Amino acid sequence: MKALEGVRILDMTHVQSGPTCTQLLAWFGADVIKVERPGIGDATRGQLRDIPDVDSLYFTMLNHNKRSITLNTKDDKGKEIFTRLIEECDVMVENFAPGALDRMGFSWERIQQINPRMIYASVKGFGPGPYSDCKVYENVAQCAGGGASTTGFPDGPPLVTGAQVGDSGTGLNLALGIVTALYHREKSGKGQRVLASMQDGVLNLCRVKLRDQQRLQRGPLTEYSQFGEGVEFGESTPRAGNDSGGGQPGRILKCKGWETDPNAYTYFITQAAVWKSICDVIGRPEWKDDPDFATPSQRLPRLGEVFEAIENWTKTKTKYEVMEICNPLDIPVGPILSMKELSEEPSLRETGTVVEVDHPERGKYLTVGNPIKLSDSPAEVRRSPLLGEHTEEILREVVGFNDDEIISAQTVGAV
Repeated sequence: MKALEGVRILDMTHVQSGPTCTQLLAWFGADVIKVERPGIGDATRGQLRDIPDVDSLYFTMLNHNKRSITLNTKDDKGKEIFTRLIEECDVMVENFAPGALDRMGFSWERIQQINPRMIYASVKGFGPGPYSDCKVYENVAQCAGGGASTTGFPDGPPLVTGAQVGDSGTGLNLALGIVTALYHREKSGKGQRVLASMQDGVLNLCRVKLRDQQRLQRGPLTEYSQFGEGVEFGESTPRAGNDSGGGQPGRILKCKGWETDPNAYTYFITQAAVWKSICDVIGRPEWKDDPDFATPSQRLPRLGEVFEAIENWTKTKTKYEVMEICNPLDIPVGPILSMKELSEEPSLRETGTVVEVDHPERGKYLTVGNPIKLSDSPAEVRRSPLLGEHTEEILREVVGFNDDEIISAQTVGAV
């Protein structure tokens, strides 16, 4: 039995943040009904296409395990069908611009009247405040949430990350909020609103930088490279390059082949507990007892020299050899893996983290699978739906229409 079997989701989402949320719920077994505009559908169906007239990878990789119904919610018959869907579903998820559903005549108050048990979940760019009406995309969220200002090197501009922490990260937050509200409804019998703001989500993931902002008021951040380089700190948490965000200094170092391979690098952490092993590995055994290097506090002003010596060693090894040598000694390291390497890694296929899916129009393609594994409720990744593929099925099974009513709805352009 799937963990969320029996839960029905009315999916009014598009692009990335909302579909990430509903796809995760679908992977766990919820019946996700994706509502799309007739003839158009989710905008990402046509974005960044690699095959003409075929749903893009952008869409297919965000909408697995769902059913698609096309519905014109501006039409009176469409509104009737939409009302019926609200009555029959447990959760509505949307990431429209603020006030969009209100203008359609389906405010939170109206939804509660239709179905008091409905959970109404929303992704917004900002929470309540001066920017609540602003439109937000991934990189805007990273910038407004503190991610960009703390990413990059001190002498360079702010940078965004390739990880979709604003969109997909917020979608994961919303999914947790929905499941929590469903659990609460079992006791209260009532639905409630769930809101996940993209700015809030990014800031939540930047908690260690907020920690450092407060520490900075009491003195320099000694684990940052600029401390050892004698560069003065400003008033805000600075960009720290590839320094570790924790208490154990770490950096990205070159490995054998770095001259031609842009990913021939490893992340190396000089954890205090294994410092003596590090000294032996890199050929600096004298540092174990040297008063300038023996303790973490003594090493902090000299991290540049420490990592230069470690890099001289890593440049003689491949990133995989560094891992093979260091891991048995409990030295924390990790190779910089490219998307190509990850897509070809057998172990990720075996665990369902990377999945090959067969699509009727585009053929086989790779996608990410469920990152959360349940022992008794394994997640099966099924292909994304074609536009309106399940319209008649949903009208019959969920809305309760007979054949004549389905034909009538199609005739007036409601579906």
